[in-house]
Amino acid sequence: MTTPDRLRAALGGVPDPDWLAAALSRVVEEPATIARFFPAAGRRCGRADLPDLPGWTADEAARALLLATLPAGHAAERAEALYRTGDAAEKRAVLKALPLLPVGAAGVPLLHDAIRTNDTRLIAAALGPYARHLDPPAWRQAVLKCVFTGVPLAVVADLDARADGELAAMLAALAAERAAAGRTMPADATELLDRLTIREA
Repeated sequence: MTTPDRLRAALGGVPDPDWLAAALSRVVEEPATIARFFPAAGRRCGRADLPDLPGWTADEAARALLLATLPAGHAAERAEALYRTGDAAEKRAVLKALPLLPVGAAGVPLLHDAIRTNDTRLIAAALGPYARHLDPPAWRQAVLKCVFTGVPLAVVADLDARADGELAAMLAALAAERAAAGRTMPADATELLDRLTIREA
């Protein structure tokens, strides 16, 4: 599980650590300033992959840390505003930050929005640990969306724990539909269906 401490450690080598430290301090004192710092994180911290935090880029980690630094009463409102007004990279950072924020289920509408898109990186970000807040029907549809759009199922948090007979039936129907059209299922979806078939037997 990614934590603020892990984000801080992974960001140790960013190009402008003084900017990040100052930004974090200001956000604690004046939460509204995050609207200025959040978009600037890509320019000031870079967009390189973080070797110590697989799956994260420096700008995503810096933005998530800014959000995690907000006083508790500001997190939900600021996260939603930054998501709604942000570009794709900023939206991904909000989605990836949600598990770190004291927002309960308030971020679920952002997941629904991301899953409705055809942006595979947004869909992947929406299906991290915070997706535990999705109800079972919405979660199953999100997994199917991954299959349709080519998002690797490895990004889906708690996949094997949450997958059930209904998801198996949906995958089987999709596999039959594709077979009739002369098309194949992605290998990871076939493997998941095989596991579920054995488990449900």
